[in-house]
Amino acid sequence: MSKLTIDDLHLAGKRVLTRVDFNVPLDKDQQITDDRRIKAALPTIERILSQRGKPILMSHLGRPKGQVVPEMSLKPVALRLENLLGHKVLMAEDCVGPSVQDLVAGMGEGQVTLLENLRFHEQETENDADFARQLAKLGDVYVNDAFGTAHRAHASTVGVVRFFPEAAAGYLMRRELDYLGRALHRPARPFVAILGGAKISGKIEVIQNLMPKVDVLLIGGGMAYTFLKARGLGIGESLLEEDKVPLAEEILQQSRDRGLDFQLPVDCVVTAEIDQPAESKVVGVEEIPLGWRGVDIGPKTSALFTERIITGKTVVWNGPMGVFEVEAFAKGTRDVAKALAKATEAGGITIVGGGDSAAAVAQVSLKDRISHISTGGGASLEFLGGKTLPGVEALTEKT
Repeated sequence: MSKLTIDDLHLAGKRVLTRVDFNVPLDKDQQITDDRRIKAALPTIERILSQRGKPILMSHLGRPKGQVVPEMSLKPVALRLENLLGHKVLMAEDCVGPSVQDLVAGMGEGQVTLLENLRFHEQETENDADFARQLAKLGDVYVNDAFGTAHRAHASTVGVVRFFPEAAAGYLMRRELDYLGRALHRPARPFVAILGGAKISGKIEVIQNLMPKVDVLLIGGGMAYTFLKARGLGIGESLLEEDKVPLAEEILQQSRDRGLDFQLPVDCVVTAEIDQPAESKVVGVEEIPLGWRGVDIGPKTSALFTERIITGKTVVWNGPMGVFEVEAFAKGTRDVAKALAKATEAGGITIVGGGDSAAAVAQVSLKDRISHISTGGGASLEFLGGKTLPGVEALTEKT
């Protein structure tokens, strides 16, 4: 880490304004259905408390678009956080303003304040300077532990930093950057990358940034069918980005020129209807029937991908292998998750890039058998794509 971390700060007696990512899913009864992001922030919050600092936590939840939406209040998060921490959590009625300043001023030692949803104010996503200044009034030092929003130049991740002499990374942020940075810049080899998901267009930068770095590149999910089309195969009604076929042809040629072990599916599960419990079957990728669509990798592809993954010493995975939300089409994605667990057991470093891939790992109860599961799908994608993350760039450099 070239940036200051929370361990570099003197926290005793200080108000520590901390950006966390508590954007957790809620059901219709406002109950939290997955608290992994809250738990991921606990080490940083506990560090502040143990050093006799006062944590003032700020986060967004959902996309209220500058409106106060009661269903997107962080109040349920405050209750869950208090239970997990064992410390009193004060819930602010807003994130800026005199009443919030008074609440923070009255904090006792061992107490935590959680600000209300930042995105109830449109100035947050606009990176408004005055809004950032109002947030900064609430703290003496600043810590960013929200990797999931580090790719956004918002008031709470970038604008606020200019008002603090020191801005540091929390433990979660440091862990994310350590794992992803090591994979990109100092990988143990063989370095295997698995990319899935719906579209090439969302992964272009990742593919192009990883190709010179990896030894093996495995492509699954909906994006694979554009590559198969580029190879001249018929893909039935499978997902296709027609305008990306030339790009796919170019990537295939580059992989050949580099001598890269670049693998596409050799078989797939196809169906005539995704939404209904309709007939499905396994076919070779050269045999996809007209009117049918590919919805998962087939068993031969799972075996091929597993063989590559379990020998990897650095393995990065982003994106499912098919329509894994449908039970009948989830096996390929789950097989990849199981292969990553085997690679970890064999001494490899395995990294799952958040989002759907992380959900798939959770489905098969393997999260404790993966080296690192990112809390930021979009941020991890941009990092793997070689982009600078504004929320990281804004932090103070170590001297």
